[in-house]
Amino acid sequence: MRGGTFLHFRAAGTGLVLDCTGDGLPRVAHWGEDLGELSDAALAALARAAVPQVASNNVDVVVPLAPLPEHASGWLGTPGLTGHRAGADFSTAFAVTALETGERALTVTAEDVRAELELRLDIELTASGLVRQRATVTSQAEADAPPFDLSGVLLALPVPERAVELLDMTGRHLRERTPQRHAFTIGTHLRENRKGRTGTDAVTVHAAGERGFGFGSGEVWGLHVAWSGNQRSLAERTHTGVSLLAGGELLLPGEIALGSGASYTTPWVCGAYGRHGLDELAGRFHGYLRGRARHPRTPRPVTLNVWEAVYFDHDLDRLTALADAAAEVGAERFVLDDGWFRGRRDDHAGLGDWYVDETVWPDGLHPLTEHVRGRGLEFGLWVEPEMVNPNSDLAREHPEWIMATGDRMPPESRHQQVLDLGHRDAYAYVLERLDALIGEYALTYLKWDHNRDLVDAGHSPTGQAGVHAQTRAVYRLLDELRARHPGLEIESCSSGGGRVDLGILERADRVWTSDCIDALERQRIQRWTGVLVPPELMGAHVGAPEAHTTGRTHTLGFRAGTALFGHFGIEWDLTRATPAERAALGEWIALYKRLRPLLHDGTVVRGDHPDPALWVHGVVARDRSRAVYALVQMETGLTAPPGMVRLPGLDPAAEYRVAPLAPGDRPAGPAGDLPPWWGEGVRLPGRVLSGVGVRAPLQFPERLVLLEAVRAGGAPGVTRAGG
Repeated sequence: MRGGTFLHFRAAGTGLVLDCTGDGLPRVAHWGEDLGELSDAALAALARAAVPQVASNNVDVVVPLAPLPEHASGWLGTPGLTGHRAGADFSTAFAVTALETGERALTVTAEDVRAELELRLDIELTASGLVRQRATVTSQAEADAPPFDLSGVLLALPVPERAVELLDMTGRHLRERTPQRHAFTIGTHLRENRKGRTGTDAVTVHAAGERGFGFGSGEVWGLHVAWSGNQRSLAERTHTGVSLLAGGELLLPGEIALGSGASYTTPWVCGAYGRHGLDELAGRFHGYLRGRARHPRTPRPVTLNVWEAVYFDHDLDRLTALADAAAEVGAERFVLDDGWFRGRRDDHAGLGDWYVDETVWPDGLHPLTEHVRGRGLEFGLWVEPEMVNPNSDLAREHPEWIMATGDRMPPESRHQQVLDLGHRDAYAYVLERLDALIGEYALTYLKWDHNRDLVDAGHSPTGQAGVHAQTRAVYRLLDELRARHPGLEIESCSSGGGRVDLGILERADRVWTSDCIDALERQRIQRWTGVLVPPELMGAHVGAPEAHTTGRTHTLGFRAGTALFGHFGIEWDLTRATPAERAALGEWIALYKRLRPLLHDGTVVRGDHPDPALWVHGVVARDRSRAVYALVQMETGLTAPPGMVRLPGLDPAAEYRVAPLAPGDRPAGPAGDLPPWWGEGVRLPGRVLSGVGVRAPLQFPERLVLLEAVRAGGAPGVTRAGG
């Protein structure tokens, strides 16, 4: 069909070489480190040098690995497209009909004449070095032909043989994004999510790398499926030496039946590469998110959410007093959580009846909103639009709007069922109610919750599987509300961190990282959420002295220092806090406000410290003129005092002054001697600070201190106590 064609995309240290020769789908000849300028002849030689010999007892041709692997080409691993047309056409063989190139982008059009399918494949390398792929499959059959029953589309990226170790994430409610590692052996490591949402145990990023890769060392390749519903992610290594990462939506039986002219488009499947570990890989995702036109540009306001302060006990005087306390410490946004709508005195009733409860709020929410705004705070509201309590007027009036298989109700979770937004009338009702509330109360913020997995998620009365339609409907609903209310910001909450993905982040301004705000648990959760999500999109709140979910108690410095490295907020009944506690919290809030430009624009770094009891993480300015670090004692160390802590990310050729940063400048707890350098700081080259480090002052578990590094000749944005 065409002559030899090679495309070489380069961005931010990543290189992508596509071999578009022949009639079949393009192949990825290289994905990884930027190879520099290469001639067409060099690109052709690169592709030719990677072609293996034909192995014994295999097909008699070299099997290509396309972004959509095909069984027909001889690929006997997991196929890219699965489906059939009345039992036939189960194996596709696409031939390319057109190629369109743009800036670091390729669009491929191909067709399988026998299966009467057209494929459009979009591949691009973003400015941050993130590879994005998606596919659109269209039926070209006549109207009287059987539909093509599409089972799934997986898009793949190859990884080299030196990637011998896998890392992905799992978790549960209150402990999301827990990492797990194992060898990358021959076979398929498959992660499937059938929860109808991303899931608290989501894989998040499926990474393959050199043995022992860390945050700052080892080559690593990672894949993320940008989708908020059912999905599949896999790492596969064949006996022929081919290794890949692949992912896509998990389609339930019958969800996609392509009639004549009908199309299905996959979610974006994203690949990120790190030459020097996970931090560099994470920077690709962060850079992509920050580069979007609709990424939040205004300073992320200090947000007080009332949930753990009042739960369902709504009272105007109590809430106005809480707003007064919030204003006193420097909060900028006040969010009224669950309990404001009809019949909602606990979690057994009311979901779906999105009207202000007249028995609690006889004058509506206006007295509260006026008071809150009078104290200089924005006003936001909690909603859970995708759910319904069976004990609600909505469920009694429209039982057909509940997702079910047709002849039975799914088991309840949190005393609720799922509202079928794929049902036109249910969608219209939710849109009207939310639109009316946003308009009446001039809301600038919605905390959008989603508190259960989808079980037996079908359309009534047929019972046809409906997770795909539900996910698309949620996206449309969010898009429509934002279009009608351009200033509206939305937080994605789903039992805490159950819907954290790039699909929802195209429509949300932050994610609620976890319902657990125990600072010790949050250190772990935020550390690994940060592989995908930058700090400004990660809700991180200061809780009460005793954590509501675990019963642990922590110092204010540990709680606030943990929340500092996210979108800072408060989840604490400040009316019960002492004057000293409120004054200290005010100091942390003032520090957050001064550090926002750095924390929410700089490069996130995490140290690979040899002692697992001591963690270091921070943010370095883009020009590396300054940085802020947290040294965190997670548990009792094997040695005391602890060893040297290296500060990653600094310019090796520059000199920095490193000093403790108030109010996180003294480790709380039993008295102990501080290192001699602590009082006046120290001045050292970046190569020494990142290669040798400084002595940490921590000895006792669950403690945190802050350091600021300022390049010589620069002015620190904040000063330590007495500085």
